[in-house]
Amino acid sequence: MNCNTPTDVTFSFAGFAQRGGRTDHHADGWGIAFFEERGVRLFVDPTAASASPVADLIRRYPIQSKNVISHIRKATVGEVRLENCHPFVRELWGRYWVFAHNGDLKDYAPRLHGQFRPVGSTDSEQAFCWLMQELAKAHASVPPVEELTRTLAELVPQVARFGTFNFLLSNGEALWAHASTHLCYILRQHPFATAKLSDEDLSVNFAEHTTPNDRVALVATAPLTCDEVWTPFVPGELKVFVNGLTLS
Repeated sequence: MNCNTPTDVTFSFAGFAQRGGRTDHHADGWGIAFFEERGVRLFVDPTAASASPVADLIRRYPIQSKNVISHIRKATVGEVRLENCHPFVRELWGRYWVFAHNGDLKDYAPRLHGQFRPVGSTDSEQAFCWLMQELAKAHASVPPVEELTRTLAELVPQVARFGTFNFLLSNGEALWAHASTHLCYILRQHPFATAKLSDEDLSVNFAEHTTPNDRVALVATAPLTCDEVWTPFVPGELKVFVNGLTLS
């Protein structure tokens, strides 16, 4: 989620968590990260999201944030362990960066020679460390969002050639999303309407919880609601969202 004012994700997360073992087979751990100013709240758990007490906490705890990344895992590379749960967090240029990957990179072994090294054994964390390493090499300090997007557009194909590289990346200022296969998004703004979850018998009238100035962008592998129009990414597309709007 990316938005222009701090917002909670309890509605969307209620449905999303069901995909972790109940309505889908991604049951090998999950995680969620909330940016709050320059800080990050990170929750990860190697158990299925649909049965996790930590996920139940998130469903009941309306943490408000302008950028949120959540992930449910189906293990392909790396055991089902806490250190292999997404999202992953690193520091660069005095800011936290959060990354989550959906896909499988074959025979991926990048040269990592700087400060960014994986803690776990996933291809995803290796790719994140490589992206951070190359961003640090390309820029001496944090550049504008547009310049970061151009650099990422040059780096991402170098990873995507190894397999499926659907990912979300945020530094608390913007949310970048890349689709190798399946991603979609929706932009919610005034006039807000009612939405119903695809994975849970739950609906909400957003008009009762928002102001006319609010804007919210949501990105997911598959639509989280069944009565809204979600826009699919084109395979190979990299998009960036700032303040609830897409800039690319």
